Amino acid sequence: MVSGSRAAMAPPLEHVETHVGHRSGTPTRRSLLAGVAALGALGAAGCSRVATASTKEGGELLDRLRAAGVVRLGIAGEIPFGYIDKNGELTGEAPELAKVIFKRLGVDRVQPVPTEFGSLIPGLNSQQFDVVAAGMYVNPERCEQVIFSDPDYQMLDSFIVRKGNPKGLHDYKDIVEKKAKFATGTGYAEIQYAIEAGYKESDILIVPDQVAGLNAVEAGRVDVFAGTALTTREVVKKSAKAEATKAFAPLVEGKPHVDGGAFAFRPTETTLRDAFNVELHKLKKSGELFRILRPFGFTEAEMTDLTAKELCGGGTGG
Repeated sequence: MVSGSRAAMAPPLEHVETHVGHRSGTPTRRSLLAGVAALGALGAAGCSRVATASTKEGGELLDRLRAAGVVRLGIAGEIPFGYIDKNGELTGEAPELAKVIFKRLGVDRVQPVPTEFGSLIPGLNSQQFDVVAAGMYVNPERCEQVIFSDPDYQMLDSFIVRKGNPKGLHDYKDIVEKKAKFATGTGYAEIQYAIEAGYKESDILIVPDQVAGLNAVEAGRVDVFAGTALTTREVVKKSAKAEATKAFAPLVEGKPHVDGGAFAFRPTETTLRDAFNVELHKLKKSGELFRILRPFGFTEAEMTDLTAKELCGGGTGG
């Protein structure tokens, strides 16, 4: 089963150009970590009173966060999901949404703890931060390790190709049949989607993120880079040599699959997760959720009524 973009397979090391951590569905997806690692370390040090293990049924973390007035957010330095901007400010769709929801829950401040995408779940469960706010895709494997809020967005895949799409690449089957040179990001779910379509894993070029993918396509080193529809369409906007293909649903076990991104919580913290969901659904109903996400390139088509339970396959994440 797919691990999810914002995803989850370790790429073969001989094909990794860099180990900067990934995204859009898993992981990245994506990378401003070098400039913010020190900030994350300070954030963790300054917040030691916030989270200790909750043993009470349902968890006591929400009470602790209210008392401390701050919640630590695990982010992966991935635009547009959760990152530190050029002014040193925390932003992205997940942190901006977290600011609103936690304010409503009585927690006034959010504090970033940057890490690599693949370290988000281990970091959460070892209490390095309180919540994962990185647009993480919900999938059954992850649902065995954490519990998720309901998704705040849904996402399809898309390709970056050269202008005019000379090889006619529109889905993973096309890549296999036309023997295209294929790239995707570190830990991306798209790795598994390509493998499932029949692409040889050892032939996949792994790059750090969508910017590196665009560069590889423009330079002719690959024919196609696969990522989320959001990241591909945003990154090609200023390119004179490349374009994004129409969004499509990859096949998982032969069926079209739509991913959904959400916040992750430790399995004991059902009280916090449930309270978070209540406020999330209010934002969805009022339309405020879309207003929060729209500045980061999300469209109305990417708003969703998917639930964590559906994406977990009926597992514990719902």
